[in-house]
Amino acid sequence: MEIIEKAIKTHVLDKGEIVSLLNLEDASLLYEAADRVRRESVGDGVHLRGLIEISTVCKRNCLYCGLRRDNKKIFRRRMSCSEIINHAQAAARAGYATVVLQGGEEDGFGADNMAEVIKEIKRLGLAVTLSLGEKSFEEYSLYRQAGADRYLLRIETTDKALYERLDPDMSFENRVRCLKDLGRLGYEVGSGFMVGLPGQSVESIADDILFLKALPVHMAGIGPFIANPDTPLANCGKDNFDLSLKAMAVIRLVMPYINIPATTAMETLRPQGRFTALKSGANVIMPNVGGDMSEYYQLYPGKARAGEVIKYRLDLEEKLKAVGRHIAEGSGISKAYLAEDKK
Repeated sequence: MEIIEKAIKTHVLDKGEIVSLLNLEDASLLYEAADRVRRESVGDGVHLRGLIEISTVCKRNCLYCGLRRDNKKIFRRRMSCSEIINHAQAAARAGYATVVLQGGEEDGFGADNMAEVIKEIKRLGLAVTLSLGEKSFEEYSLYRQAGADRYLLRIETTDKALYERLDPDMSFENRVRCLKDLGRLGYEVGSGFMVGLPGQSVESIADDILFLKALPVHMAGIGPFIANPDTPLANCGKDNFDLSLKAMAVIRLVMPYINIPATTAMETLRPQGRFTALKSGANVIMPNVGGDMSEYYQLYPGKARAGEVIKYRLDLEEKLKAVGRHIAEGSGISKAYLAEDKK
């Protein structure tokens, strides 16, 4: 297919070309191309990120999210600093080189306490990724000085009207400001979007992809919207697996050197969804290593869970070998980030 060949050679597509790929009925050639570009650009290693879900407290009220402020059915809990560090230590013992601290957007930890947690985890020799929402430039800077390496902040959608309808009392411009601040501070920046949001068009998804490329990001997380029964969008769900997979594959073609996770949402919709994603451009898996907190962290129903930390990693290693992949060594710094750093 001419568009796919162009993408392989130039890694450049315009909006219309991206829309054409997203509308493919048979996307097998697209997936094969994304897998080829992934292999040639970042290799066969799969980077593991140990996910620690640190809080179910959130001050935001996003219509699609189970952690939303007005959801009275969710159990609210915040880990202590020592709990977070203990889980990081367990991840290190299991062979993880990176942990991701993810939580609802809140201020209960205190910036100084979080900075101390980051410092303690860095003493374990681990890379630290944060996913804690919108903060001030000063707070992002504090975490960076404490040793944080990466920050994940999904844009969710670049359709401003849709963004502000689904995320009441939030500003699209401030979200973009945060992403740009993170880049200025030298973080490896991760972002991404949901596929299948009510009111979202294929053209909007193409805009999302072009936004990530222009920013640019070093990691892009793409996942299907899965309706949570305890949110206002409870009856808006449908199976968006295939469209999500196509969007992820297109991102690999136009951003060959970034890291792309095979998300847990993919696994929720398909029993082997993450491995399907790994064969279509993805090169990262983020197993949960945060213990009992995971049962409360219900962004959407049926979220796939990892088992006991060491056992899950060993099982995953065997499954990856069976599909010709292996667990990558090191913390998995994005090649796109390294290329920027050398300029």
